This record gives sequence, structure tokens and C-alpha cells, in this order.
Amino acid sequence: MAILRFRTYWEDDESVYRDVAIRHTQTFFDLHNAILKSYEFDNKHKATFYRSNDAWQRGREISLEKYDKAYRVDPLIMADITIGSEIKDPNQKFIYEYDFNKNWHFMVELIQVDKEENKKLVYPCCIRTEGISPSQYGTKGLVDKRLAEMEEKYDLQPEAMKDGFGHEGEDEDVVDSDEAGEDTNEGNDGF
Repeated sequence: MAILRFRTYWEDDESVYRDVAIRHTQTFFDLHNAILKSYEFDNKHKATFYRSNDAWQRGREISLEKYDKAYRVDPLIMADITIGSEIKDPNQKFIYEYDFNKNWHFMVELIQVDKEENKKLVYPCCIRTEGISPSQYGTKGLVDKRLAEMEEKYDLQPEAMKDGFGHEGEDEDVVDSDEAGEDTNEGNDGF
């Protein structure tokens, strides 16, 4: 059974992506749920895929359901369409839209096909995460747990100052003569 690996880029920042592995016999509905899970989004909103090309132009729509909007051609329904049936190119691309009010856009690209599945994985699954996921409902606060983990990892806390790191502009080698306790009149013989 073929395992397809898709890289899903967040449109606003291509350095933020997730790699999702899925069986070619699974549906676009399965891929939809795997993408949402990998980006820590809920599944409460409308969604659709578009078949795409190398220029990221929108082709045939593969929708979660048929929505109240004008279609040139009725969309395919995610739950009815297997991933393998829509792979026409070894670098097949899709555009994924989620939450039509917030307009989340992701570029989905086939990056690898494996002939055998990994028995330790439950498909579909996220097998690689790069970058901090955008927050679905606004900006993440500064108290986000991942920021705290970064602070810990890179020791961004003020305690770093006591480990020999001073403030900008400080020079430890220059000692003020008054601080050293020297008499500035010494050697002047009173003149």
C-alpha cells in the first residue's frame, strides 16, 4: 500500500510547515483532519481543497460539503474522494482553505511516496513539524507554553545577567580611581 507524504505550508510563512503521511486509499476528509490536528486547529469551520499546479492556480474543488455559493462545476466531496484518485503528478499540489471568515490558506505538496507503511504509525499522521503553528483565533500571548520552553532552552531569563554577562556599554576592565581607593593627590607634593 502506498504511503503519500504531503508537506503543508502555511501560506503566510513558508518556514512554518507540517509533513503529513497518509495512505493513498484514505480520503481528503482524513487529510483535512490530519492537517487541522497538525496545526492545532479545531474542526468547526468550512473547508475545501483545490487541485493545483506548479503555479498554485486553483483547479477542481474538493469540498467538505456543498456550500451556498456559485460553482462552475459541482465540487467533489472530501469524504467520497480518495487521495490516490487525485494524484496526477509526482509533485501533485493542492490548495487547502479553512475557515472562510478567517481565510486560512495552506499549500499542500506531495513530497514523497513510500511503498511500505511504518507499522508503528497510525495513518494519517504528522511526521514532521517545522516552525510555531499560527494561532487559529488571534495572536498567541507572551505566556504561551512554547515561549516559556524557548526561554528555558536558550536561558533568556534575567538570571543570565549574573553569569558574567553585563549590560551593553559596561566595561569591567576600567576601574574608577575613586572606587579603587587611591589617593589622587599622591605624588603631587601638594602643588
